[in-house]
Amino acid sequence: MASITMDNIGKIYAGDVRAVTDVNIDIADGEMIVLVGPSGCGKSTLLRMVAGLETITEGTLKIGDRVVNQLEPAERDIAMVFQNYALYPHMTVFNNLAYGLKNRGFNKADIDQRVKQAAEMLEIGQFLDRKPRQLSGGQRQRVAMGRALVREPAAFLFDEPLSNLDAKLRVQMRVEIRQLQKRLATTSLYVTHDQLEALTMADRLVVLNGGRIEQIGTPMEVYSRPATTFVAGFIGSPAMNMLPAEYMRGLVSADSLAHLPTKADLIGIRPEDLSLAPAQEDEMSLSGKLMLLEPAGAESHLHLTFDGIKETMVVRLPHVPDVTEGTTLKFSIKREKLHPFDVASGKRVT
Repeated sequence: MASITMDNIGKIYAGDVRAVTDVNIDIADGEMIVLVGPSGCGKSTLLRMVAGLETITEGTLKIGDRVVNQLEPAERDIAMVFQNYALYPHMTVFNNLAYGLKNRGFNKADIDQRVKQAAEMLEIGQFLDRKPRQLSGGQRQRVAMGRALVREPAAFLFDEPLSNLDAKLRVQMRVEIRQLQKRLATTSLYVTHDQLEALTMADRLVVLNGGRIEQIGTPMEVYSRPATTFVAGFIGSPAMNMLPAEYMRGLVSADSLAHLPTKADLIGIRPEDLSLAPAQEDEMSLSGKLMLLEPAGAESHLHLTFDGIKETMVVRLPHVPDVTEGTTLKFSIKREKLHPFDVASGKRVT
């Protein structure tokens, strides 16, 4: 096991196309870091630079105490799990797991022991004689993880490993990967565009946008106190509502917003922070016209409009209320749940 340190890491492709800019991340020994962001934000490029599959244009990368910028992938003591499994179709599961160990000169007894331990841990022991085509997607992903596991690397790298699985299996594998990582305490860097995966699996999140870091923090830090409007809109489903502060000040009593910074010109509201109930002493109230009610099983999403602005608002309730579309509804929210932002910079105002 080892720490991973990225110091001003950058990537520039031919034609001066910049994919990653000034990335600084310190991943502690045994920590699970998740890189999350939309397609094209640079997260896979960054992971591939750590793996040695992409050259590093700028900055310094350390794994443990070694600077590895110029080292080949095989020399970095890392193991990577890909989204397409990357299994050898003509080999049995056993041979897929053992292949890397054979190439590194391990003796048969050690190979057998490591393969057996990994197979038991991942519950694929009964499939060791099968070929990948005889396995389900989840079983193939376990084999891909097992191939990384037998290496006993300093760090695991995961490149959207669950993207090819169906929704139910994604949840199952998400839990299994996180439990395995905690049990082994192996330093891990995990890439996903799925915010739920990111929130549930990370010790810390790194939110990327346009090749730059928008915010680093624990899942709850990033969710409850987004540093930018991008993070506020990307993390959370439904996304955070954004209403002009000037309109809000005209919609509610002045003292309701008195605690917010005066230079805040955009107010963010999480959909679940609104309640369909009269405002209490420490709360403020908002009224909007219900345009659409979406029942979603154990919860519901209410879409509201306001006179005088184009912005709409979504409210998420833990039940399906008895309300009628087209009517005006009044909601309450605690004042400390309002998120102030500056439009020009896109940053949170403190």
